[in-house]
Amino acid sequence: MKKETFMGKYTIFSLELLKTEVKQKNVPEIIEYFKAKVDAHPVAQYVGLFDHYTHTKKIDGPIMEGILDAQNFLFCFGSAIPHHKILAVRPRIIGICEFEDKFTIDFTEAPKEELHDLMESWAKALKK
Repeated sequence: MKKETFMGKYTIFSLELLKTEVKQKNVPEIIEYFKAKVDAHPVAQYVGLFDHYTHTKKIDGPIMEGILDAQNFLFCFGSAIPHHKILAVRPRIIGICEFEDKFTIDFTEAPKEELHDLMESWAKALKK
């Protein structure tokens, strides 16, 4: 995984996977993979899916050249509400983009290190 600061303030973790390196053939199959991981977790809860690509096309917004699909997978690890500000960092989102020859998996750093490590392990496990 590559850690970077995006737009000068967001800590993003990114993984690029060639299509030949994964068994999933498209974004919906990767979404099903992550959904199974969330469903198997004792606390995690699937929240939903945002089809960012279709939305952006519908409003004639610009889309980076080469992107074939772009989805946001939403879920939450929240097991407590220790402070109202925790809501600002929940739910978690994993961005999944498809290009002709690869997929990219992107997410922001989670507040709890062990949950961040878990998300990272889920993403890395996509690789055959």
